[in-house]
Amino acid sequence: MTALSIGKGITLDSAEAMESVLRTIGATRYHSLHPFHRLLHGGKLNKGQVQAWALNRYYYQSTIPLKDAMVISRFRDRNTRIEWRHRIEDHDGDLGNEGGIERWLKLTEGLGLDTAYVESTEGILPATRFAVEAYVHFCRDRTPLEAIASSLTELFAPNLHEERISGMLKHYDFVNPDIMSYFSRRLTQAPRDAGFALDYVKRHAKTSAEREAVCNALIFKTNVLWVQLDALYHAYVDGQIPPGAFVPKTS
Repeated sequence: MTALSIGKGITLDSAEAMESVLRTIGATRYHSLHPFHRLLHGGKLNKGQVQAWALNRYYYQSTIPLKDAMVISRFRDRNTRIEWRHRIEDHDGDLGNEGGIERWLKLTEGLGLDTAYVESTEGILPATRFAVEAYVHFCRDRTPLEAIASSLTELFAPNLHEERISGMLKHYDFVNPDIMSYFSRRLTQAPRDAGFALDYVKRHAKTSAEREAVCNALIFKTNVLWVQLDALYHAYVDGQIPPGAFVPKTS
């Protein structure tokens, strides 16, 4: 595989072969493997660095409903739209029901960040903004099949959430179970979403070219997630914070 695609010489003559490649992509490229996550989950970051992570990740979380609305707009099939719609509700919430964005703001507030500042996204890294917007554009411009395939990182999310919950609660005295509620809720939401998306691409990717496109869409999405952590590491571990970005008060 390359940084862009599965490369040449891989035969995708069945849905099962495609699924095998998808799982290999997750096992080798999912952002759980990034050094920044190892620092985060191992208690090696200070509070300011954890704040920077939560602040930047908010932009991704708050954009997910926009991305999902884009996916819905690609489908004439009513059943697909109905199935995908709950993803928006999961993040936006509903009248009287807390959603994932509110839970993420509970995390940033618990870490001592001003909510208005977080929601403004004024302090996020330029690379965060570029990566997240590229994801929205991908779901708008590529085929509907590729748009759904790009969500397949959710296949690998529950293990990461479990590691994050246990690691951060163990190592940081400024973290408690209440502000980690986003991740505990995703332990049930992500498998449901991933199951639908995997079944969809296995049924609808009927040619080798379409199966390759599905796999390459997942590679693209792993790049979107990975580059956000690259930027965080460069700015807040190596200390190269770009002009105008969030500067932690805690050293």
